[in-house]
Amino acid sequence: GRGQFGTTYLCTYRPTGDLYACKSIPKRKLLCKEDYEDVWREIQIMHHLSEHPNVVQIKGTYEDSVFVHLVMELCAGGELFDRILLKGHYSEREAAQLIKTIVGVVETCHSLGVMHRDLKPENF
Repeated sequence: GRGQFGTTYLCTYRPTGDLYACKSIPKRKLLCKEDYEDVWREIQIMHHLSEHPNVVQIKGTYEDSVFVHLVMELCAGGELFDRILLKGHYSEREAAQLIKTIVGVVETCHSLGVMHRDLKPENF
């Protein structure tokens, strides 16, 4: 899938056949030093949050002359936004459980001094 900065690809670790997501960010889109620093700050934050059960785990980062690559666990469940559209509605109990999960992630971010700044169903 495509995002603001990069494209995410399905990739396979050949020795084991394990599937991962690889977000490749073209360096040409990092227009200034601050953009580059923002990407590396995001990577550091992901490393700090990767122990949380509801946060995608970052497996590694690689940089070549053209891209910065982030290899992450594959989340095959899709986005919350798509699940909401597919399901149509949630019971109060189901909605409360979803909100509890989201608030737990936000609480963990805040405990590390991190503000998410992009809370929306597409990101969960």
